[in-house]
Amino acid sequence: MTNSTSQATGAIHLSTADFAATLEKSTQPIMVDFFANWCGPCQMAAPIIDKLAKEYDGKAIIAKVDVDDNGDIAQQYGVMSIPTVIMLTKNSKGEFEVADRQVGFAGEGGYRQMLDKAVKA
Repeated sequence: MTNSTSQATGAIHLSTADFAATLEKSTQPIMVDFFANWCGPCQMAAPIIDKLAKEYDGKAIIAKVDVDDNGDIAQQYGVMSIPTVIMLTKNSKGEFEVADRQVGFAGEGGYRQMLDKAVKA
């Protein structure tokens, strides 16, 4: 899985190797979709997440993390079930923190609401 600088084709896939670097470089809010290929609700969310990545390109980074391959990141953010989508925004110290969390399939409206709230903050 490779980290892409453009989301023109959808969400970027992050691994343990590039997750921290993506946070360090970003000035935009980051939405992270924790998923697994075998997860039905995750598969329902995938095309929505990719669609939103294209729509919000330049306003927010939308990333996907496969929990089977990157369990350490999931553990770091307390992901206990999937899909879990978290919104990371910078705090007053300039560090990313979890601003919002959605456990379970939220549908396009739920994910869009998370993004709109973070982008306007």
